Amino acid sequence: MTENKAFQGTFQGEQAVWLQSGKYEAIILPDTGGNLISFRDLENGYRFLREPEEGNIEDFKSNPGIYGIPVLFPPNRYEDGQFPWRGEVYQLPVNEVATGNHLHGFLHTTAWQVEDFGQTPSESYVVVKVTVDEKHEAYQYLPFKFTVRLKYTLGENGLSQHLFVRNEGTNEMPCLLAFHTAINAPFAPNGVAEDYLVKATIGERWELNNRMLPTGSYQPLTEGEKALQAGGVNPFFAPMDNHYTALPQNGRNLMELTDTKLGVTLVYDVGTSYKQWMIWNNGATKGFFCPEPQINLVNAPKVDLPADEIGLFSLAPGEIWEETARLYIK
Repeated sequence: MTENKAFQGTFQGEQAVWLQSGKYEAIILPDTGGNLISFRDLENGYRFLREPEEGNIEDFKSNPGIYGIPVLFPPNRYEDGQFPWRGEVYQLPVNEVATGNHLHGFLHTTAWQVEDFGQTPSESYVVVKVTVDEKHEAYQYLPFKFTVRLKYTLGENGLSQHLFVRNEGTNEMPCLLAFHTAINAPFAPNGVAEDYLVKATIGERWELNNRMLPTGSYQPLTEGEKALQAGGVNPFFAPMDNHYTALPQNGRNLMELTDTKLGVTLVYDVGTSYKQWMIWNNGATKGFFCPEPQINLVNAPKVDLPADEIGLFSLAPGEIWEETARLYIK
C-alpha cells in the first residue's frame, strides 16, 4: 500500500508543509505567497519545479515570482499602475521602473494561513488561504474583500491543485489571476536542455508595445511558435516573454514538456477558465521556463475589447470562482 504523509517542517529554514505519497513529494511555503516550491519524483530523482538551491533561500524570498508555483493577483502589468474598475480608478504602486507599470500584484509575497493538512489512504493534502480585508496591505490599493484558498493534493496521479476565490465584500470585484509556474528543463538529474521539447495550447500572439502592454492587435506566429502549438520545439528556441490567447486542444488547456531521451512527459493541465498564456524563458537561458496560465489579458481593465474575450472576470458579492489544475507524468 502507498504510504501517504503530510506534516509541518522546514525548508531551508522556512516554515513548510511537506506532502509525501509513494514516489512523490511536494513542499509548500505558506509564509511566502503560499508557494508550492517543490514537486519531486524521488524514485527517479526528477525535480519538476524550480527550487532555490541549498543556501539560496534569500534569493527566493527577494524574487519569489520565478520559483515554484507563485500566485499572481492581479497578474502581469497594469499601465502606470492604474486599475480602472466600475467607474473608479484604483492606483497600484509602480514597481517595474523599466516600464512604468505595476507588475504581478500582492499575493505571491504575502503570508498565507495553513488551514488544514493531512492524509487519506490514497493521498496527502494541504489547504492554505489568504483573506484580504481592511487589515491587509493590498486593500489600500484594491479595496475589495475576498478569500483565496488553495488545496494541493498529492497521489499516484501526481499533484492536483484546487483554486477557490470568494467575494466576501458588498461590491463587485475583479477576479484576475495567474500562476507564474517555473518548470525545470531539464527536470531529470542528468538531463540536458537540448533533449527537451515543449508543447502549449497557445492560440494567437498578442502584440505588445515597448512597455510590454497589449495593443489590442495580434502578431503572426513564428515557425518556432507554430511548433510550440504542435509539441515539437525546445523551450529555449528563442527568447520568450510573450503573451498568447489560450486555444484548448482536444478539450484541454495544457503545457507538455518531454525529455526525449527518457521518453518521459510532464503534463501541466490547467483548465479552460484560463483564457491566456504568458510564456517566459528568462531570455532563452537554459534551466527553467515559465508557462503561465492566466485568466486575463495583460492590462485588461484598460483594453477596449469584449470582457469574455480578454478574461476580464468579475465576482458579485458572495460569488465563487474556482478551477483545478494538475501536474502529472505520462
